[in-house]
Amino acid sequence: MAPKGSQRVVKKIVAENRKARFNYEIIDTYEAGLVLKGTEVKSLREGKANIAESYASDEDGEIWLINSYLPEYLQANRFNHEPRRRRKLLLSGREIGRLRSAVNREGMTLIPLKIYFNDSGRAKLELALAKGKKIHDKRESEKERDWNRQKNRLLKDNG
Repeated sequence: MAPKGSQRVVKKIVAENRKARFNYEIIDTYEAGLVLKGTEVKSLREGKANIAESYASDEDGEIWLINSYLPEYLQANRFNHEPRRRRKLLLSGREIGRLRSAVNREGMTLIPLKIYFNDSGRAKLELALAKGKKIHDKRESEKERDWNRQKNRLLKDNG
């Protein structure tokens, strides 16, 4: 058994928005809970969710995840959920206020980065406060990524 202080947190990533870091400049990240139905949790555990085209929106003082895809759970039959339904995000009042002001005043966007299960088995969403990148910013980040790859290859070969 491991000593008390050395327990590591293992996150089982279910869905990841890989293009988000390319299309947006990430300002800040938040961890939010998801309000899910039973069949949605089972569907998430199968690992076939998709959040690539989804976003979060502020409506009536609550934050909602819109356009995320959780496929139907095949064994659920008539008790199944709607795959593209809006899902409420669980955040503290202070975090919601901060996000609302950033979106309304500064024109930022709320982008989901990944859905995962934390160490206690609860589904969580990593939500990012982001600004859209312009085309020249995207080119710059692509050049930087290519240079880092080339640099690592050179160090690996010569080092």
